[in-house]
This record gives sequence, structure tokens and C-alpha cells, in this order.
Amino acid sequence: MAVYTKINKKNLSYINRKFKSKKFISFKGIKQGIENTNYLLKTKNEKFILTIFEKRVSKKELPFFMKLMDQLNNSKINCPNPLRNNEGNYLIKLKNKSACIVSFLKGKDKKILNSKNCYDVGKIIAEMHSSTKKIKLYRKNSMGIKNLRPLLNKIKFKSKKFTNLEKFLKINFTDIKNNWPKKLPSGIIHGDLFIDNIFFKKNKISGIIDFYFAANDYFMYEIAICINALCFDKKNPQFKLNKKKVKNLIKGYESKRKISLKEKKSLNILCRAAAMRYFLTRLYDYTNTPKTALIKIKDPREYYQKLIVHNNLKKYKDYLV
Repeated sequence: MAVYTKINKKNLSYINRKFKSKKFISFKGIKQGIENTNYLLKTKNEKFILTIFEKRVSKKELPFFMKLMDQLNNSKINCPNPLRNNEGNYLIKLKNKSACIVSFLKGKDKKILNSKNCYDVGKIIAEMHSSTKKIKLYRKNSMGIKNLRPLLNKIKFKSKKFTNLEKFLKINFTDIKNNWPKKLPSGIIHGDLFIDNIFFKKNKISGIIDFYFAANDYFMYEIAICINALCFDKKNPQFKLNKKKVKNLIKGYESKRKISLKEKKSLNILCRAAAMRYFLTRLYDYTNTPKTALIKIKDPREYYQKLIVHNNLKKYKDYLV
């Protein structure tokens, strides 16, 4: 979430003409995140989120995200529900870009998750995976292993001091690709389950937001993303893996869906790939985000540290004890 595209009262009037079932009276930009432009919209009694899709999201893939959120709601997975406009469509054109309005999810994200929170996250992920197995939708993972090399090639290593970093990344990428697991259980995953995408109310999960990286991939890759995003503690200036959190995340997941031995054996390589993905995307954004964007760039060094941690682990049990 961020603000790249600015709107005004005239645009709000246009939105009201497109969604006559609601009367939006105010809007406010949301700064968090880096992918799309987001605004909080208010009616007299309700709140909604307006998302304007920016360049990294492919227009042809937008119906996938809309249908996925709609069907997850039908499966009792609490997530934003897209509104249909006057013509019955999810999407509208706003300032020559595609946009949608989704329901406002109650609750808020936490700054730090405890072990019990990690158990609950694991549980809801497994419930979501079980639901998506029944949903007949497909989207190739735009941030999968095959897409990391082109991203790496786009990063601007501006000076000689980055030479070792570029070499480090290329060596890691080659090793990850050569050891990539085959034929693991798969389906639709959230694909970007960071702490700010998980909402809590009275210390219980109230729902999950931001499905715009959802895609078909290994279920275990979702676990790897969550380990990177949720199970490290920052001990200034270092990030340290909290194995108790990992254990609880997996325990919560397995309370709803058992993880196979083959999946467990793949955990390290998937964790390395997830760390590589976020290191690369943050490096790219660090060097390519427009200065005019109302946005806070995330520090890429965090995932450099996490990748090194994973490089020093090997087996599934190394993540637990």
C-alpha cells in the first residue's frame, strides 16, 4: 500500500457514480507498503479501501485477485471482499488505471507477533490452503524462482563496492535454482503474508489483507515466506531466527493440514528462495522507486542478513531446535 496516484473530490464524485449502492463522502491516502496506491474511503457508517493498481500488477491478472477474494469470503476466510459496480464488475478505470473498492477489515496489524500469534497464523494459512484447493482459479507466480533472475538483472549495482554483493546474489540464485524441489503439494497461496497483512482484534486474528501476490505455488513456499517475515526477532542491528515461533507456526499449520516428509526436506531451500526474493525486490525498489512517491522504502539489508542465516542452516530440524 502506498500513494503514487493522487485523487481529488472530482474523482470521488466519479467513483460515486460508478458505485451507486454506496455514497462515499471522504478519502484519505494510506502510506504503508510499496506496491499499489491505496485510499481509505468513508460513507456515513462504513469504511472501504480504494486500490489503484500500479505498474507491477498486470491488468489481465486483476480478475484473478478479485474472484479469489470473493470466493475466499464465501469459504469463510475473512479477507477484504471486492464491491461490484453498477455494471456488476469489480474493476473501474480511474485516472487511466484499473481500480477496485474492497470492504474494510476490522482490527489492525501488530508490531511484533508472539508464539501464540504464530500458531494462529499457521492455522489460518492451512485453512486458506484447504479452501483454495477447491477454487478453480490459476495464476502463475510472478515472483517465483523463474522470475528472480530477470529481477536480479534489473538491479542497478551503482559502484564497485557492490561487486561482492552482486556475486553473492548470483551464486545463491544458481544454487537455489539447481536444488529447487519438484512436485510438492501446491495450490493458491497468499504469497506475501507479512506482519502488516495480518489483522488482529483482541489478540485474535480478524483477517488477512493484500492478496495481490497470490498465485499457484507450493504450499510449503508459503511457510517459508512466513518464516522469513514473521519468525525473526530484531536484536539491533541483527535479525535472529526465533525457532520457537517457527515451531508454533508449523504446529498451528499441522493442526489443519499435515506437512509431508518431502515438504519438510525442502524447507531450507524454500526459505533461502523467499529471502532472496525479498532481498531482490527491496534492492530493486531502493534503486528504482520515484522520489515523488509518498512512500517509505523498506531496508534491503534485513533480507541480506536473513539469507545468510538460512545459508548456515540445512535440515528441517535446524529450524526447530
